[in-house]
This record gives sequence, structure tokens and C-alpha cells, in this order.
Amino acid sequence: MAELRDLIVVLGDQLDLEAAGFDGFDANVDAVWMAEVAEESTHVWSSKQRIVLFLTAMRHFARALRAAGRALHYTQMDAPSNAGTLQAQLHADIRRLRPARLVMTEPGDWRVLQSIKAVAAANQLPLDIREDRHFFGSIREFAAHAKGRKSLRMEYFYREQRKRHQLLMQRDEPVGGQWNFDADNREAFGAAGPGTVPPRTAFEPDALTREVIALVNTRFAQHPGQLDSFVWPTTRPQALQSLQVFIRERLPLFGRYQDAMWPGDPWLYHSHLSAALNLKLLNPREVVAAAEGAYRAGHAPLASVEGFIRQILGWREYVRGIYWTQMPEYLDRNALDAQEDLPAWYWTGSTDMACLRDALAQTLAHGYANHIQRLMVTGLYALMLGVQPKQVSAWYLAVYVDAVEWVELPNTLGMSQYADGGVMGSKPYIATGKYIQRMSPHCKGCRYDPAQRSGDAACPFTTLYWEFLMRHETALAGNPRMALQVKNVARLTDAQRQAVHDRAAAIRCGEVGVARD
Repeated sequence: MAELRDLIVVLGDQLDLEAAGFDGFDANVDAVWMAEVAEESTHVWSSKQRIVLFLTAMRHFARALRAAGRALHYTQMDAPSNAGTLQAQLHADIRRLRPARLVMTEPGDWRVLQSIKAVAAANQLPLDIREDRHFFGSIREFAAHAKGRKSLRMEYFYREQRKRHQLLMQRDEPVGGQWNFDADNREAFGAAGPGTVPPRTAFEPDALTREVIALVNTRFAQHPGQLDSFVWPTTRPQALQSLQVFIRERLPLFGRYQDAMWPGDPWLYHSHLSAALNLKLLNPREVVAAAEGAYRAGHAPLASVEGFIRQILGWREYVRGIYWTQMPEYLDRNALDAQEDLPAWYWTGSTDMACLRDALAQTLAHGYANHIQRLMVTGLYALMLGVQPKQVSAWYLAVYVDAVEWVELPNTLGMSQYADGGVMGSKPYIATGKYIQRMSPHCKGCRYDPAQRSGDAACPFTTLYWEFLMRHETALAGNPRMALQVKNVARLTDAQRQAVHDRAAAIRCGEVGVARD
């Protein structure tokens, strides 16, 4: 056997044959390394849907690597020699294969990066970490953008991105005369509902996927979620088909209804492409180009296309920059000193709050919820309840199929929970149950009244909103975007305040909100 020059480490979210880690690959002297290890499903209590998606996509990618003539050393979850962690498995395989160097594309997880660095150091091997070309910009470029700024607002970064990449631009000006069409993209469906929505793009599990489903149902039987509805794209051809269908069928109405919710319908007009993007089965450039092309061809309105492109070119790139320029300290931030435990029913959906029950049920069934359900239902409740940010972040990382820490942590800890003290958002995103009533019909079928802040019928969202403002009244008084809300709290009488506190205490001890058999 010829001496092995480079061992290219490929992680479960790096499924791209054109990744930088493969630059200069020589089939005569190089090989690829991949491993399925239990630690990546247990360091947070990952849902079955998430585990199956990662393992199935990895196994399909292994086939693509072999078809491309790239030697591959692949350890499956059920292999007798499986060491259980990336660090231990890579160490064992280095001792067996004896490469001269390790090569990899930048990972998406600080913890994993430290593990691989430790293995390389322990084996006295050079480690070549290459810039991830998957993104529009590099971490180094974001750091340059951030340097010297008092605040890191996404909107300014997004405008720079638009200019730099000449997307939806007419020379130096935005198409349509404005950068942001967010005000046009906040419609609810109304009493008649969403009507006939195009069906979700679904891919029946093939033999390989069925093998993984059987493995997960056995090996991870106690993990949350169900697998009866697993139809996510797990290959690049499937991901490309999902993109084409979204552009054709959903993008025209994506913008108008991107904040709307409807009970029992998790898919609506959203793209469902984030998992394929985060696994690197899709490149963001081809996704953005397809959306802009739809606008130029007159197939989709500007407000929808701009809103969609902003999520990818703006928000997705921005949160990655926040993650890598703020870690590792970012993980421990808790600006509001939130110390409550996450309610146990987040893992089961056993709550009598209609909006939360619906969001949690679809999360556990599909590993998916749209961004409003994450920010303004599950995230909002945890924020106002005062749940420890690390627990909230661990739950989001565990249950959603598109969750990789670089994208999940800033979205959860920063945007949703305001635990970073304003690095990402200029204020906490808080609202009463009236917001949910405005954006969905959930409140009609709920036992709680969003207009009430205290008493037996009071909506827990509304109670916790007022209690959150009282709890943080002093700190929030200096925030100009919170001034009006804080003034409203100041108008409450002592009796009204006590009634809110009493109701909030009942919520925290489980007397309110938990489903009763």
C-alpha cells in the first residue's frame, strides 16, 4: 500500500464534492475520512428526524465520493470498531492509516474544531484548515466588517453584501428603490385560511434511508420525535429538485405570508431548503441566483424575492459571522440572568396552549418549524419564562433537522433569547398573546384569552409579557426601543402587579400550561 499523503476529514454537514478540502486531491496518495459517531447525536438529545437526515445524507454522499473515484475510509454507527466520538475514531484511524497530513474545510461547530485540532496535535500531524467557499463571504471578511463598529446590525451588513455581489441592484441602487420590503411581508391569512397550498416536496425513503431509519429506531429509541413522515431530501439531485419546486410553486407568495401561521399546516409557503443548504447539498449562490432569476423573468414579485434573498445573503451569512467572531465566550452569555429550566413538555408537546402545542407537535413529527414559530412561539415563551439560554439552545440544536451550531446558536441565544445583551438585536423580541392572535387562528381554539394578563383565563404569553417587563423594568428603561412598553408597566397598580406575579408563579410551578389527561 502506497504511503498516505493527505487524509481529508469530511463532517456530516460538509457534503459538497467541490469543497475546499478536496482541492488538489490525488487519488493515488490521498483518501477521505468520514465517521458516524454516537456523540454527535447525544451531546444534545437529538431528535430521530435530525439523526436520520444527517446519517442518511452522509451515506449517500459516501456513494457519491466512491463514484467520483475518491478513496474513502467510512465508519458506520453500528460498526464493531466504532469508537463513539469523532475524536477517538479519528485518532484510531490515524494510527491505522498513518497519513502525513490532515486536511479539512472549516467546520461549523467550535466544539468539533477543537476536537480535531486536539487529535492532530496528539498525533503530531499538520492540520490544513481551508476556507469554506460555500458562503458568500469568509469569516475574515465579516471580522473586517465588524471591526470598530459599536453595533453589528444585520441590515447594514446585508446592504454591503447586495452591493458587493450585485444582487437585486441597478448599479449602486437597490432594485425597486428600497433595500428592504419587510413591511410588505407581514400578512396573515385571514379567516378563510391559506387555501390550497402546493404540497411539500417529498422523497420516499430508498433502501439506504430505510436502513438508517431502522438503525435509529433501535439505537436511539428513547430520543424524541417520530420517523413516519421522513421525506427530506438527502442527496444533491433531490435538493436541486426541492429548490426548483420552491421557486416555481412557493416563492411568488413566500414574502407576503412568511410571518403567517396556520394550525396543522407546517409547510405553507416557506422554502424548506435550510437543511439542504446547511448540509451543503445546495450552494447559496445557486439558490439566490434562482430567486433573482424568478424576479427578472416576472415569475415572482420583488417583495417576495428580496425577503427570501435577505434570509440567505443577509441573515444566514450574518449569523455565521457572529458565531465565529464571538465564540467561545458567546455560548455562556446570559445577559438577562435567566435561570429557569426548560419545561419538560417542550420534548413531548403536552401543553394546553394551542399555538405551542401545534408548533411542538410538528417539530417532533418533522424536525421542522418556520422561523416565526421558532422566534415568536417556542422562543418567545422560553424568553419570557426566563429559561436558561444554554438549555434553550440545546433544545433547538437537538430537535431541528437544519440545526448546526454556527447557525442555531446566534439565532437562539442572540436573536430569540437576547442573552447576548444586544449584539444581534437592539431589544428583546417580546409580545403578548395578541401577536399570535393577529398572525394565526390558534387563539380561537385555545382555553386562554390573549387579552387577559391575570386570572384563570389569562394567556400565559400575556401574563409572562407583563411579568418580563416588571422583572427587567430598570434595565429596559434605558433602551429607547422599549420606552413605550416600560411606560405601560409603570401605569399598573400594586394590585395589578401582584395579580400578574401570582399568575406567573402558577405558570412556573406547572399549575398552568401543562396538558391534563
